[in-house]
Amino acid sequence: MISPSSPVSYSPSNMDTICIQNQQKNVLLVTLAAHGHLNPLLRLGNRLVSNGLHVTLAITHSALIQRSSADNMTGVHLEFFSDGLPMDYNRKANMDYYMDTLSKSGPVNLMALIRSHPREFACIMYTPFVPWAADVAETVGIPSAMLWIQPCTLYQIYYRYYNQLDEFPTESNPNMSVKLPGLPVFGLEELPSFVLPSNTFRGFDSVLNKVFHNLSKVKWVLGNSFMELEKDVIMSLNDAGHVFWPVGPILPATLVGKEEDVDLDLFKSDTESNCLEWLNIQKPSSVVYISFGTLLNLSKKEIESIAVCLKNIKRPFLWVMRPPENPELPESEFLEEIKEQGLIVKWSPQTAVLSHPSVGCFLSHCGWNSLLESLASGVPIVACPQWSDQPTNAKLVTDVWCVGVKLKKSSDGFVNGEELGRCVEEVMSGPKSEGFKKRAAEWKTAAREALADGGSSDKNIQMFVNEIISSSNLKTK
Repeated sequence: MISPSSPVSYSPSNMDTICIQNQQKNVLLVTLAAHGHLNPLLRLGNRLVSNGLHVTLAITHSALIQRSSADNMTGVHLEFFSDGLPMDYNRKANMDYYMDTLSKSGPVNLMALIRSHPREFACIMYTPFVPWAADVAETVGIPSAMLWIQPCTLYQIYYRYYNQLDEFPTESNPNMSVKLPGLPVFGLEELPSFVLPSNTFRGFDSVLNKVFHNLSKVKWVLGNSFMELEKDVIMSLNDAGHVFWPVGPILPATLVGKEEDVDLDLFKSDTESNCLEWLNIQKPSSVVYISFGTLLNLSKKEIESIAVCLKNIKRPFLWVMRPPENPELPESEFLEEIKEQGLIVKWSPQTAVLSHPSVGCFLSHCGWNSLLESLASGVPIVACPQWSDQPTNAKLVTDVWCVGVKLKKSSDGFVNGEELGRCVEEVMSGPKSEGFKKRAAEWKTAAREALADGGSSDKNIQMFVNEIISSSNLKTK
């Protein structure tokens, strides 16, 4: 078991190039124990270490019961603070209650951690679901940075919405279209769910409202995107005086042509997956990879619809079906009929899977991390968005990057097997399939170039490091 008093650390291979004076510049990363928030922040922290900074990650203590080791933490030191709830509390049971409790207990416990810590921090960097970290930073007199972990497109939408700069759908006018600077026109079903009148997750709405009314306290906004991917909206923000520095894609290093890697996987199965061995015996670009992320649980009806689709299209598949997606379902007749056609697993090494030559398309919920991994691997996408940023991300997939198609749900909101089959065939063998593959390959190249030495994101990371060093030096004079 990891303990707060036992930071996990080893020196990266390029540490001999680090200037000694920079090692005294300390950065504190703050986030909650959620996969999509933790890993981008941790990976960026590793980049900061390689650029000469000392980095500490402070994470909510519930992470302690979600994993038993931190073997790949590299040079980032690990600390924990309480979110105000017992360790065995189910934090997914009531997200509004959890976010409210975290917003009350988190600042107090983070403040205590900072004041008792032996190091003096030059910057506090946080992810959006802990916006109160900016208040803590202001209280202790430390400049803060926010790592925006969704596309810049979402940042622009939320910024305009929470500052009431444009009209958005209302209960009296629910079907209006929205046109914002640097972005295409968005219809009702293409906007993030939190800006819609139908939104019932008030806790998230409250958090986002605080994020975009706390920006005056934030010195730097970094984004998990890259200039070439969202050039129009990034330039629109910067031209309007809202500085947004893309530093991504923040992905496992192997996906972007680098050797070092860092990860803290809260959801890895105790049993090693045999995904890669199975993929090794499949034909190139033949496999349908299916994964809906770490939060979404499919209904029995949706699982059965996907199974029927797979049976009908007769293509090999790799399907990640996490518990608790109805543990009894693997014994259902629908899944029994296709068990020889593909592989169903509880966990997969997704980045290794997506970069495997046997994978031909990715049936995805369109979570941002998954989309970036797919783009960096050059894999076309069948988009099946559910909520939050996913409908907007799906719009980018189909209309902006042109690397896939969006699945049309039935009138009752469920996945239709026949429609899913149509989408998979369109991406893998339809008239547009070669175009999807070509553009996906181009985005793969662009992602690597952004992070290469002298690339657009690499320059932004170095600029951020230089500013931390400069501001810290001024403070000590």
